[in-house]
Amino acid sequence: MSAFSDYLENTLINATLRGANYTGGGVYVALFTADPTDAGTGAELNDSAYVRQRAHTSTPSDGFTVPANGSSSNARNMVFPAIVDAQKTITHWGVFDAQNAGNLLYHAPMQNPKTLDPTDVLSFPIGSLIVTLS
Repeated sequence: MSAFSDYLENTLINATLRGANYTGGGVYVALFTADPTDAGTGAELNDSAYVRQRAHTSTPSDGFTVPANGSSSNARNMVFPAIVDAQKTITHWGVFDAQNAGNLLYHAPMQNPKTLDPTDVLSFPIGSLIVTLS
């Protein structure tokens, strides 16, 4: 089960109940070594080779599947570069609207936290990152 960030909760309330516009942004998947929390205060992976991965190829809408029953999943393989600095344990993942900085939109714990040693590559096959709204 994924969670909304505080930013997205407020943005959706403003858009659906108060007439504000929301155009979204990019769709980038991030890795965390601690729970990012709804406030986006958790520890994003810190490694000199790490970079958030763009979920989409040509338009933001092609990064995740068409929603069905309140769920959507990654529509392509997500492959992160090998870490290089030191062993890290990835406990959570999240979706941001920008490759750097930006706003956390969704976040979820890893079903099985993954400890990565230098040169290890973390990847998510199609359909393995699921955002569910309920």
